[in-house]
Amino acid sequence: QVQLVESGGGLVQAGGSLRLSCAASGRTFSNYAMGWFRQAPGKEREFVAAINWSGSSTQYADSVKGRFTISRDNAKNTVYLQMNSLKPEDTAVYYCAADSQRYLTKTARASYDYWGQGTQVTVSS
Repeated sequence: QVQLVESGGGLVQAGGSLRLSCAASGRTFSNYAMGWFRQAPGKEREFVAAINWSGSSTQYADSVKGRFTISRDNAKNTVYLQMNSLKPEDTAVYYCAADSQRYLTKTARASYDYWGQGTQVTVSS
């Protein structure tokens, strides 16, 4: 089992920045690729970004490319999502997830084995 705990969400004005963190415990963190997803009210949970086990490969949704950066620190068992130039449409609950196929970055929710509880991000206009 892998336990994931997100933090860093909050209320920010449009154009602002936030950094989300996801702390992992329970298994060797570097055995997993990691992803960030988000879910807005009334919408499906959607892919945001993913990173492979070493950080050498990343993938982003088109809607966040150039504004968000995913990174990880395996020594701290933590994955991050730096969010810049935030827009009201970025408002959602953000979830981190772990995928045991650590060499790949994937966009499908079903590919991920473990999920955190989420952290709310609200961007005001």
